[in-house]
Amino acid sequence: MAINPKLEDKATDRLFQAILSLKNREECYQFFEDVCTISELKAMAQRMEVARMLQAGIKYDDIVEQTGASTATISRVKRCLNYGADGYKTVLARLDER
Repeated sequence: MAINPKLEDKATDRLFQAILSLKNREECYQFFEDVCTISELKAMAQRMEVARMLQAGIKYDDIVEQTGASTATISRVKRCLNYGADGYKTVLARLDER
């Protein structure tokens, strides 16, 4: 899939290169603590968990109960899983391989 031209620019390229340069989980924690607010980081982590649960076939009510995510967040993640750029699917498949 091609890169979305609305997202692509030099600053975003540098951000992604910075992320790709991280060598381990500790470096990820250090970098993302500096780059994101705690709320932003928790929101991204929650979306990943919602994506994992949706892909596993878990029902909305159970996802809400277990993650605290709103139904709007769950719907958005589901839409991305079904019609998005396949980013969630790529990383979830790689995590399953481990």
